[in-house]
Amino acid sequence: MDFRTIIHNPVSAIQIDHTTRMMLFGSCFSENIGRKLQYYKFRLDLNPFGILYNPFSISAAIRRLLGAESFSEADLVSCNGIFHSLMHHGQFSSSDKDTCLRNISDRFECAAGNIRQTDLFLITFGSAYVYQWKESGVIVGNCHKFPSNMFHRFRLSVGEVIEEWSEIITALKAVQPKIQLLFTVSPVRHWKEGVHENQLSKSVLHLAIDKLQHLFPDNVYYFPAYEVMIDDLRDYRFYENDMIHPSSVAIDYIWQLFGKTFFSDHTMKINEEWEQIRKALDHRPIYPGTNAHNKFMKDTRRKLNEFILKFPEISCDETNTSMCQ
Repeated sequence: MDFRTIIHNPVSAIQIDHTTRMMLFGSCFSENIGRKLQYYKFRLDLNPFGILYNPFSISAAIRRLLGAESFSEADLVSCNGIFHSLMHHGQFSSSDKDTCLRNISDRFECAAGNIRQTDLFLITFGSAYVYQWKESGVIVGNCHKFPSNMFHRFRLSVGEVIEEWSEIITALKAVQPKIQLLFTVSPVRHWKEGVHENQLSKSVLHLAIDKLQHLFPDNVYYFPAYEVMIDDLRDYRFYENDMIHPSSVAIDYIWQLFGKTFFSDHTMKINEEWEQIRKALDHRPIYPGTNAHNKFMKDTRRKLNEFILKFPEISCDETNTSMCQ
């Protein structure tokens, strides 16, 4: 007797290997999968605007990158002595205006160069609720703890998401006709929105993605991260202490399913080989400098050099783990 509703996702038409050029946008799930992909030395640009939650903020980021429209001081706002961009996560913010702008610009320039060379976009929608800056009418990527009365909050409709993303996909196809977009819905519940409101929000995202799959059957795909977390891993032992975010065990489980869905046997073997080398590189000896440790390090360096020669398409430089830093 099975005591779980195990989800067996079929092998996808999308095949990801270490030559696939990827860009990841969206909420925390994009970060989690992105970090795993970086660990195993895949080629990717991860969240060049930082974590974004709603479909319109993600589409705005992609539009800006496609247009290569750089940022200036006019794009910054300040609150309590901290400078922010309303399109970016707080990781780009700074008490120094020039530093804030440099953080944004350096990252933007690299991503703008990558977007036209990208083979696969992994997009994670987190919420259909958006915050509109009343002063300009722009939907923001992050409120940066500005007073709530400076925003108008509302939920996007299914039709609005479909219309916006149909334009984005069409624009991406004009640059890369065979572009592939892999959508997920974040399993992280937006509890502050309310229990029922969170369900409505996630439903909007699911329905919009389903329609986009029908409109662009050769370009749009879906990975059931949400379903795996909510149905398969429904026990709270798979959550962090906040009972909202997936635990490391849950992330590892979803990653394994991701690999079975999108990686060939050859790619999986490369990952396994690299993992052994990476663990050896990360090893911290109890007694450094001993003959045993020196032999261990010599063997590890030999395995690393052999790996580099065997797979020249994979960068093993620890200072260059992704397409952008």
